[in-house]
Amino acid sequence: MDMINFITRYFTSLWAFITSPFRAMWRVICHIFPPREFTVMDTPRGNVYTFRQSSFWRFTKFCGKIGLVIWATWSTYVFVYHRPMLQHRTQELEQAKSLHARQMTDLQVYLEKFNDLTRELNVTDDKILNATDLTDTDKENLMNSRLKTWGELDFLRTRLAEMFTNEDYTAEYRNLSELSAEFELTRAENEMLKKRNTQLVESMQQIATADIQITDAISKLTNENIETLRDNLKNISGTIASLGLTQNKLIQSANKFSNPLVGTAFSPIEFDKDLDPKYQKLADDLELWNGLAKLNIMLPLGAPVEKVRVTSNYGTRTDPFTGEQKKHRGIDFAGKIGTELMAPAPGRVVSAGERVGYGTTVEIDHGLGFTTLYAHLSQINVARGDWVRPGTVIGLAGSTGRSTGPHLHYEIRYKGVPFDPTKFVKEK
Repeated sequence: MDMINFITRYFTSLWAFITSPFRAMWRVICHIFPPREFTVMDTPRGNVYTFRQSSFWRFTKFCGKIGLVIWATWSTYVFVYHRPMLQHRTQELEQAKSLHARQMTDLQVYLEKFNDLTRELNVTDDKILNATDLTDTDKENLMNSRLKTWGELDFLRTRLAEMFTNEDYTAEYRNLSELSAEFELTRAENEMLKKRNTQLVESMQQIATADIQITDAISKLTNENIETLRDNLKNISGTIASLGLTQNKLIQSANKFSNPLVGTAFSPIEFDKDLDPKYQKLADDLELWNGLAKLNIMLPLGAPVEKVRVTSNYGTRTDPFTGEQKKHRGIDFAGKIGTELMAPAPGRVVSAGERVGYGTTVEIDHGLGFTTLYAHLSQINVARGDWVRPGTVIGLAGSTGRSTGPHLHYEIRYKGVPFDPTKFVKEK
């Protein structure tokens, strides 16, 4: 009755009495972890956000952190103290497995030896009992052999019994069995190696024969192509020399040059000096072949018009406007307005537009310092930065700029300086 009076006096209900300890605990938690507000500013937009963390959320995070610390501590303890124990147990298990495997091997050796000795003993007994023409010496030898065999057999019986009853048993024939097995494996491996060695010798002979054939074929091919490519450039050798260049210098520059139309640079191949010199010579020939082939593609060889009719050559001539002697920096090709003008080699358009005296003009950079210029055009079909291939129509002939009639003024320049393009035009 006193308990009921106490509950009704201090608590509103029985449930309030039962839950009072938990509510007291919760008040303590709220006191330790009071609600907290924090503000975050969104700098780009200038907005301010306020977030509120309740006591329950803060208490839950605290419990999570405590749990994480306990888990990390326990994991560290297990790793530090139990890992060596597990490793030791694992090593003991591996040793037990190894010992068992060796004992099974030794058991097989014992049994085979036991069977052999038993057969030998039976044969000896049969000879002693059934042979009638044995001399005393033969009988004595057979008895000695029987006693020896019986002694070995008795020893094996003892060892077999010991193997099954003694836990500390160490097989006496262990090294012999392992050595025998290793010998058999080594012998089989040697036979395999001999066969493979014979096959390798035969393969090496075939490879050497193929190497000679391939090297000779490639050498012949490179020499033929090198001569052909040199003949293609022979006509412009004088012009190249007048520019202070040599064919070898141009070949080296061409091998180092790269763009989307002519490909990547060529990497020289260097062989060990101890190898046959023919390989290095072949590599040098391949480098020369690549350089000549690239040079034949990159140089602006050929005319920019389909029907070639030159009306004015490179050099000094009478100016059609003033009547005075004046140097003509290119070649004039006759053509009607609208005649298609083509790029003789791959390159990139570096200029497309009006130029004083030249009228509507296109200039193409072909690499290695060589550029081509097309003047007095009536129409341009390309734009600055375009890549053009050989035969691409870059514009149409016209009579713009300082011109007396429809024609194409064509120049080839090396490092920005025009030179006589006659040999280049007549090359193809």
